[in-house]
Amino acid sequence: MNGLSFSGTSGVLVLGAYAVVMLAIGWWAGRGTTSTSARSYYLSGGGLGFVALFFTLYATQYSGNSIVGYAPEAYRSGFSWWQSVPFMIAVIAAYLLFAPRLYVVAKREGFITPTDWVRHRFGSGKLTILVAVLMLWGLANYLLEQLVAMGQGIAGLTGTTIPYEVGVIAFVLVMLVYSWSGGMRAVALTDVMQGIALLVGIGVLLFGALYLVGGDLGGVTAALAQTDPEKVAVPETATSVEWLSMIVMIGLGAAVYPHAIQRIYAARSERTLKRSLAVMAWMPLLTTAVVFVVGIVGTQLFPGLSEDDSEQLVGMIANQVAGINVVFYLMMILLFGGVVAAIVSTADSALLAFSSVVSRDIYGRHIAPDASEKRQVLVGKVAGVVAVAILLVLAWNPPGTLYEIFVLKFELIVQLAPVFMLGLYWRRMAAGPAFWGMLAGALLSGGLTVAGVDDFGGVPGGLVGLAVNVLICVVGSLMVGRPDDGPDEDPLAAEPARAGAASSA
Repeated sequence: MNGLSFSGTSGVLVLGAYAVVMLAIGWWAGRGTTSTSARSYYLSGGGLGFVALFFTLYATQYSGNSIVGYAPEAYRSGFSWWQSVPFMIAVIAAYLLFAPRLYVVAKREGFITPTDWVRHRFGSGKLTILVAVLMLWGLANYLLEQLVAMGQGIAGLTGTTIPYEVGVIAFVLVMLVYSWSGGMRAVALTDVMQGIALLVGIGVLLFGALYLVGGDLGGVTAALAQTDPEKVAVPETATSVEWLSMIVMIGLGAAVYPHAIQRIYAARSERTLKRSLAVMAWMPLLTTAVVFVVGIVGTQLFPGLSEDDSEQLVGMIANQVAGINVVFYLMMILLFGGVVAAIVSTADSALLAFSSVVSRDIYGRHIAPDASEKRQVLVGKVAGVVAVAILLVLAWNPPGTLYEIFVLKFELIVQLAPVFMLGLYWRRMAAGPAFWGMLAGALLSGGLTVAGVDDFGGVPGGLVGLAVNVLICVVGSLMVGRPDDGPDEDPLAAEPARAGAASSA
């Protein structure tokens, strides 16, 4: 079986099969639904059950970068990249801080876009616009990351039989067709398919990779200690500080992704949401930790890869594992499609959230307030297509490795955390200080990133900006007292009967 490989006709057939399945799901999900209704299109009517909600949350947290990008980062960084496991755990912890409480308010008030909470809680137009701008930036960055991962994943997993550019264009078209047809429902159902394929596939990938190195992970670590001791050494203080800082920044930032917040809105009930998050708490050990070990094993299977070549490490290992026997070959087909489907499913989630913000918060609120929901949804769909077309141009020459792109968006998106987390619990938080804190934090974080300034002992610029953001927000709110521009009633309070109904729906 040593001649087995995904390159050539077999790789094209596998990709084609997954594309057909995703298109079929989009067609089926769109049947009998009201795609012109914003709530139906963007939130699946707020009726996602446990299985669909769990897998769509899973797909949101574990993007193509989590598989295609994290293993190469472990390959390059060594054991210090174990930080990827606790920062995924931190995301779940952050969800639990605010998601159930936000869900009750969102259900009661009929929220559709993430900014609906900000508008409801603070009653400030300028704060809502700033939140929308930062969300669009984060979503565009996230989409770019997925397009890059899509091309690299397809090229690596097919041995470059399908070129980077061709793979991106083909699956972008597939994504646009099924998401246009079925909206959130189609996205959630494709997430179920790719999640199952991914969980099974990466488990077999790890088993096969260990088989190729004799099943001795301790031997792999010992060999790495001899050939590249820095990768197994105790991290320096600055590295440890950076590790802890990234756990905080990514834990807070990933939890307030716009498409993650929309999944909170889309849950069928509060109980369904809590059950999904409880199971999600185990996924870092079953996904990120497995990918980390695969990257470490890759140092022995493919030593000496350059940074660019290491970006295709997962595909290279998958081809080697596929050559063991027929069973591994079939399992790598599952992984092969699962990785590509995971990337596409993550991209479609970001695209759907991007479209909703453009259609509801920009077009529907400020450009054409009298437009029907049907027209708003159409404008959102067209805006998504235009955004993808622009990002495709950037994807041809991606700015840095996947991990660098990944970090860049968190510098700004994490600035949204105070209005969602602090705003849910602190009634005194005022709109004015929240606006100026978020603006200052975003400008500082962006400026430090653009200038390449990293002189904070391992603390990323995003957290420096967040500290300034929170300071201005808290001190300013204490100084101005009860906000004059906010609602007179407590925005978190609910009539007992209605709150109870929202919790038990």
